[in-house]
Amino acid sequence: MTDKQNNSAKNENVQYVAISSDMFQTQNNDAEIDLRELWNVIWRGKWIIIVVTAIFAVVSASYVLSLPNIYRSEALLAPTDADQNGGFTGVAGQLGGLASLAGVNLGSPKVDKIGMAIEILKSREFFAKFATKHRILPDLMAVKGWDMATNEMIYNEDIYSPNTNEWLREVSLPKLPKPSLQEAKREFDKLLLITNSAETGMITISIEHYSPETAKLWVDWLIQDINLVMKERDKDEAIRSISYLQSQISETNIVGQKTLLYQLIEEQAKTLMFAEVRDEYVFKTIDPALVPELKFKPKRALIVIIGILLGGGLSMILVFIRHFRNL
Repeated sequence: MTDKQNNSAKNENVQYVAISSDMFQTQNNDAEIDLRELWNVIWRGKWIIIVVTAIFAVVSASYVLSLPNIYRSEALLAPTDADQNGGFTGVAGQLGGLASLAGVNLGSPKVDKIGMAIEILKSREFFAKFATKHRILPDLMAVKGWDMATNEMIYNEDIYSPNTNEWLREVSLPKLPKPSLQEAKREFDKLLLITNSAETGMITISIEHYSPETAKLWVDWLIQDINLVMKERDKDEAIRSISYLQSQISETNIVGQKTLLYQLIEEQAKTLMFAEVRDEYVFKTIDPALVPELKFKPKRALIVIIGILLGGGLSMILVFIRHFRNL
């Protein structure tokens, strides 16, 4: 390549670099101008932004101050160690061969008592008995707050009169002034939380309420009642099983079969014994429910911050819309 050609190539490269540099500088200048223009638009509309943001801040603050405190009480539970399956699973391994010879089937699947207890806790039937037994309907459906100074519920007297124990709410059919248990169950589900840890097997039961003492009391009642329900279910099943097995013993003369039936009766007797001596039948309390000292919600500061951010964002959008309409 000649010197003339080399000089020409160098000149072209220099021109390309110069053009690229000018384009980059132009883009930077345009971006700077755009940012300055946006800032000028915001600055010219600063009073709109300040006023709208202040309005949102005041409304948010007024709203959160009107909200009553909600308290959460919770208990940590563990499954009990006892075999809650009536002994059939235990004797199945030891007496499987003898059971086959005797013509008795021991292959019934093991029942997950903890899973069953949790589902019973969530059931409509359990809630109906729970609400009726402990008379929680007014504190569930008619309370609008709690007076910390007097430790008394504040009832909405347009709905319920605590003095006369009368329901006064005005509703249209099929609803009645006194809430039905189905309607109350829907409200109760909003307050109840049951979690089952897959890693530890621990169960947490929590209740939210305006009154911290009521929240703690309801958690205690739930634990007591579900243990009692599961205990009574197993006791009834064991008694029926023993009665059936005894009738089978009287009808057979086969020694091996009688031996098996006596073994099964012994296992059912163990179930009855456990049910009689254990109050914590299905759930053992590891960390009992306490009366909470601090509120669980509302998060007032967070709500106000969200209100301020929302007001600021909407006001800037309003300023930009106003600016571009005037162009």
